[in-house]
Amino acid sequence: MPLHVRTDGSLLRDGKPFRGYGVNFVNCFWRILRSRDDDSFRAGFKELADLRIPFVRFAACGYWPREWSLYLQSPSDYWRRLDRVVNAAERSEVGLIPSLFWHYPTAPDLFSEPVQSIANPGSSTRRFLAEYTQRVVKRYLQSPAIWGWEVGNEYNLPADLPNASQHRPQIATERGTPIGRSAKDDLTHRHIRSALTFVANVIRQQDPERLISSGNAFPRPSAWNQERHGTWSPDTEGQFAEMLAADNPAPVDTLGGHLYQEPNGRFGNDTSADALLASAMRTASAARKPLFIGEFGTEAVRPRQEFDAMLNGMVKARVPLAALWVYDFPDQDTEWNVTARNQRSWQLHRLADANTRLLPSSR
Repeated sequence: MPLHVRTDGSLLRDGKPFRGYGVNFVNCFWRILRSRDDDSFRAGFKELADLRIPFVRFAACGYWPREWSLYLQSPSDYWRRLDRVVNAAERSEVGLIPSLFWHYPTAPDLFSEPVQSIANPGSSTRRFLAEYTQRVVKRYLQSPAIWGWEVGNEYNLPADLPNASQHRPQIATERGTPIGRSAKDDLTHRHIRSALTFVANVIRQQDPERLISSGNAFPRPSAWNQERHGTWSPDTEGQFAEMLAADNPAPVDTLGGHLYQEPNGRFGNDTSADALLASAMRTASAARKPLFIGEFGTEAVRPRQEFDAMLNGMVKARVPLAALWVYDFPDQDTEWNVTARNQRSWQLHRLADANTRLLPSSR
């Protein structure tokens, strides 16, 4: 059954309060999109079900512009491949939170428009965002595997960077990007909020019930000052709360954050994960939106106790929804990849144990 956010901000599943922690299985669709006979995601869903991992967050789209070629040239084949992913999740009874436009510059790149076109109502980019969203949501509206919807991944992080010209989207012409970037590819918070609101409205027109996530990370430690003053000056807790709420605009009905420890041992402007989570949960309560930690995890070099502290901190803070980064993703095998058979398999068992400690109604 899908996830639903009540007007008081509580998260429900099948009419009952829900708390549950899943994984990012980001490439489950990329596999079959890139190779039509690669259905290894089926074994992944079964494995997760056996481990009592309730849901996955994944990219329901191509990453690079070239990876949208199948959708544009042979849409029936594209849908058949995505159908196979959804059907496999249904059979294993694993929930799905599809991220519709994972890589923020890709849709503008498809139409040779600057990235700021995500906020331009008259652009081809905007028409494409509406078209794809409508088709995906309508196609899977009745699927019990779809627990909620997500717009994209970490759109807020490139917004209002004081050094934006040094951090423009990657150029990879062999993968379909333009040969150059300009200031029109630099995003502000106004741009990203416009895009998030637009896509979320299209989702809500098709699906009045399911949870909608922005896919955002937590605001940068200086996000408020970046937006208003163009500086890296650290934000106050109140400014952090203001940005967290503003970057998840209605009808997005969750607050999104990604929880990672920085090299200096800090989490944003706070010295601990507990402090950051407490601040985020206070903001979520005030906004009447559940907090969704769409990504959390620790790099391979960090000891197990740091992962345990992060996970236990979320349980203690009563974070309702979270997803481990990252399950069965060989591209990040050195740093992050977690499988049931590699040296990080213990993280899946820790996750399963955390789920048993959540509300009985969530199991």
